[in-house]
Amino acid sequence: MADPQEAGPEAGPEDEPEATPLLAPRDGVPELSVSTSDIKRAAELLASGHGPFAIDAERASGFRYSNRAYLIQIRRAGAGTVLIDPVNHGGDPMATLAPVAKVLETDEWVLHAADQDLPCLAEIGMRPTTLYDTELAGRLAGYDKVNLATMVQKLLGLQLTKGHGAADWSQRPLPHDWLNYAALDVEVLLDLRHAIAAVLEEQNKTEWAAQEFEHLRAYEAMPTRRDRWRRTSGIHKIRDARALAAVRELWTTRDNIAQRRDIAPGRILPDAAIVNAATVSPDTVEKLTALPVFGGSRQRRMANVWLEALDRARTTDDPPSSAEPSAGPPPASRWARRKPEAAARLEAVRAAISELSQRISVPSENIVTPEIVRRLCWDWQPLPTLEETAAVIDEFLRDARVRQWQRDLTVPVLSDALYADPTAADPTAETDAETADRS
Repeated sequence: MADPQEAGPEAGPEDEPEATPLLAPRDGVPELSVSTSDIKRAAELLASGHGPFAIDAERASGFRYSNRAYLIQIRRAGAGTVLIDPVNHGGDPMATLAPVAKVLETDEWVLHAADQDLPCLAEIGMRPTTLYDTELAGRLAGYDKVNLATMVQKLLGLQLTKGHGAADWSQRPLPHDWLNYAALDVEVLLDLRHAIAAVLEEQNKTEWAAQEFEHLRAYEAMPTRRDRWRRTSGIHKIRDARALAAVRELWTTRDNIAQRRDIAPGRILPDAAIVNAATVSPDTVEKLTALPVFGGSRQRRMANVWLEALDRARTTDDPPSSAEPSAGPPPASRWARRKPEAAARLEAVRAAISELSQRISVPSENIVTPEIVRRLCWDWQPLPTLEETAAVIDEFLRDARVRQWQRDLTVPVLSDALYADPTAADPTAETDAETADRS
């Protein structure tokens, strides 16, 4: 097997296999399982098969407030493909889908970009006991493009036609061509899993992938204290506290309406309209409806709702600060002015990680995330020996939930970069043992 630290570049365009269009599932498009009895039969069919489950879910992002699954596709060798409607069966979703969830506990799940689908599947009681993510595997293999269509063409020689991934999957009935598209997404996943696994084995990265998949399977996001309204697009243009209060009130009002109606917030009121109204601060219906977007018939009907939000912003006793509270370091662009020694450390560490990334053909962000790198460099206190430096870095990375394979690779390069920090206490005064360590 090849040394992962000498992984070669991926094949060029001239090496790509000629793609065969994949237009329909080999067994045809299965009927949509909707009723409780349909879903029980689907579970029985899956139980009759063998091996891993290829799984995908379709949501209605951009159309609905929730991130729930509106269609679940599952394929298993010996069973074929089932398409399940998780919302329109007339009962409690977790209870109705329990037979399928129980079968899915018996073997590995294969998904592409699992982090997108795992949360909505967990909402209905479906959680993997083992996991394989073909997109993440592609990243570890060093592929520049890891979308499903590109990887299927590269590794299987099949062409998936562009389809309906960004469609409103909450609509019913679902068109036949949408169901055909959805079935094809899992049609190829099991073959893709075997193909990319062979690539990782050849690159000696199988264990790296296993650690990443288990981390992803068990991952639980840390709670954040960040104000969600501060994510409003264009808010960086606003500095005045009252205008920020207006963004907060308009955003909160919109969010409450969107959640109640289960409609994507941007379809209630675009971010650009919120920022515009917060900047102008109209105090009458006439002034509000003179602004772009607010002059439309739907917004005219809601004019008083938006005016009340603006009034609350003008009279609040608790206007927000322009700077968002943060427990982490400031943006790296400000480091040179505020903490130049940290900026120098960050530059050295980024260069070291970039060199490592090139050497093993794994993206830098999959080796260690930029956020972890920034936190390490901002708070770093130089240590007198290379051994102590490595030990502290390893402990920091472990506390940050960095996986063992990542620590094995990064601790040596990070130690060298940070031990050579010009602020360190005479780093040239090394013992013979430390000099040997560095070599």
